[in-house]
Amino acid sequence: MSNPSSTVSRRTLVTAIGATAAALATAPAAHAAAPTAPAPTAPAAPEAPAAARTVTVPATRARSVAGRAAAGVRTDFPIHYVGISWDGPRRGGAIRLHHEETGPGAWQPITAGCAGGPDVAGKAAAPASAVLVPAGGAVGYDLRLPDGAANLRSTALDTTAGPARTAALSPTAPATLCGVEYLSRAAWGADESKRFKNGVENSPAKYYPLQTLTVHHTDTPNGDADPAATVRAIYEYHAITNDWGDIGYHFLIDEAGRIYEGRWSGDDGIPAHDANGNVVTAFHTAGFNSGNLGVALLGTLNSQDATPRARRSLALVLALAARTHGLDPQARVTFTNPVNGVTKPVDLISGHRDWLATDCPGGTMYGTLPALRAEVAAV
Repeated sequence: MSNPSSTVSRRTLVTAIGATAAALATAPAAHAAAPTAPAPTAPAAPEAPAAARTVTVPATRARSVAGRAAAGVRTDFPIHYVGISWDGPRRGGAIRLHHEETGPGAWQPITAGCAGGPDVAGKAAAPASAVLVPAGGAVGYDLRLPDGAANLRSTALDTTAGPARTAALSPTAPATLCGVEYLSRAAWGADESKRFKNGVENSPAKYYPLQTLTVHHTDTPNGDADPAATVRAIYEYHAITNDWGDIGYHFLIDEAGRIYEGRWSGDDGIPAHDANGNVVTAFHTAGFNSGNLGVALLGTLNSQDATPRARRSLALVLALAARTHGLDPQARVTFTNPVNGVTKPVDLISGHRDWLATDCPGGTMYGTLPALRAEVAAV
């Protein structure tokens, strides 16, 4: 059956967030609750205006190269990740990392990664091959791509050791989603200037009623010691290397269960939505993005499941979205892309591989999706 295309007002969103938080009050928490402040023993004085807050994060250093020059890159900064994108055959590529002390390493195969990209009006998209490769502090790399590959683009990324950059946070209490704190874009270090190209927003936000929810993994290393840095790398890779103008997911979740706000959706304080309750279009499932909310678990889940905390936060995010929009987490629906008219029968909560040819969200995680749907429905 198809989902109704209804618009949810901002007031309805706020009410639903409160209702969902109340329903989850007795459920196991994804994070430790903040200590409860003691009751005042005297009349409280008028509150002073909230002080402005800031966060300091390393600025992302990047070197982006296109064409033949992208196949051999050297940098004067340590490379945290290499973002690679090309058109043509998906398999057969390789990368060789150069380290300052040991020189060039062995060639390692690279695969096409996850299929993402913008929706294209009037037709289904043909996503480019793209991959984000951990580089472990290398100072350069060489690339070999399959015969017939074209439009090579690569970016060397350092998201850990760059100069300090200060960003302003909301002066109010920490951002919360369904009673659980999440990291706003400013909090994890999103440089909003990267959404613009030549002074113009590269991918202006567009909004549509929510129809489906899609689970991803980021295909990055497990046991990540600095997941916020990885989120910044994904942002740079998606926004600049892939030229999408922003990060491709609506939310990301690390192994500790921390939730990161993804695709920019305005400044009204409700992530992923506009003031009318429609969902911003992201880039996580090329050709099927509009009205499809994407949540990515940081790590690689081919041979292991998400951590219990990550899985709990995933269920919270999906439950909030489903409840807010009146959707049945266990339903089978027909998605209709309002941009290009493409239709596809899917589970309301699906995996990336249900849409496109990809291993995402990893074989182990994908096998647990039926249980996840039941968990979300039980919230």
